[in-house]
Amino acid sequence: MKICVLGAGAWGTALALNAASCHAVTLWARDASQAAHMRSARENTRYLAGIALPASLAVVSGEPDTAAADLVIVATPMAALREQLHALRDLQVPVAWLCKGVEPVRAESGHSGAFGLLAHEIRAQVAPGLVAGVLSGPSFAQEVARGRPTALVAASAHAAVRDLLVEAFHGPALRVYANDDIVGVEVGGAVKNVMAIATGLCDGLALGLNARAALITRGLAEMTRFGLALGARAETFMGLSGLGDLVLTATGDLSRNRKVGLLLAQGQTLQQAVASLGHVAEGVYCARAVVQRARLLGVEMPIAEGVVALLDGVASPAAVVASLMGREPSAEPG
Repeated sequence: MKICVLGAGAWGTALALNAASCHAVTLWARDASQAAHMRSARENTRYLAGIALPASLAVVSGEPDTAAADLVIVATPMAALREQLHALRDLQVPVAWLCKGVEPVRAESGHSGAFGLLAHEIRAQVAPGLVAGVLSGPSFAQEVARGRPTALVAASAHAAVRDLLVEAFHGPALRVYANDDIVGVEVGGAVKNVMAIATGLCDGLALGLNARAALITRGLAEMTRFGLALGARAETFMGLSGLGDLVLTATGDLSRNRKVGLLLAQGQTLQQAVASLGHVAEGVYCARAVVQRARLLGVEMPIAEGVVALLDGVASPAAVVASLMGREPSAEPG
């Protein structure tokens, strides 16, 4: 199989490296100098330092030859997905994206009620004829690149896309499960980033393991409520892209979103915290859009609301915790 991966960040590189052992893989970098350096060093020193790229993996820049591929993987951040899918709108080849988030509300939308969209909704707007899906689940790029055991979810309304993603990436160190609930898979991938910021805040304030467990569990409830309101299935949130990805991102030391929460708890500004990462923390950019859409749907998301208040600088870390603990008692589940 010929696979073209658009985006030479950590996750795009890790998956390209993984697939290159069985398939003909081309990794496209937007920056020509980065591509040249990766070809000469046989390493992505910016994002995956110390991990060698196999000789079979082609690294290119310029105009990608997507039409020659059997599968195109879009490995850009959420903010660049609309532009990338628009460029691929006439492609006859199946496409899958890797980004996890909700598109931030665009200023040019023209009305205050506008909200961000999930990736499959962006595709429906700009590339309705594209046969596409998402590859998601609990995964840190460094571990995938090093061949550590990992399980992912291939979600699409098209069985052919799900089957192709399984064929492309399923192997000895990487299991890929198929799921036709693309709404649930994308909601899980997006909202867990917001909850990871909250959990990082909890850990940074040294509130204890009881508090962390409560926050993750209630975060899963918020995620599920939001997903059900958008048409997802409840069982999806007990799987890899729901509970699995939430636990990993909320507790793992490699989590950028968790790190943002930790740094904010230490007194850093949001600008300082984001600048120190060197990578995109999607939760920072999608939290407000998640909350705006939840309000339109009439869905309560108090943890996400607290994260937005923290990111906007209208509430301190201590005030966010006090607000959550001061809520009226309620029954579980719910």
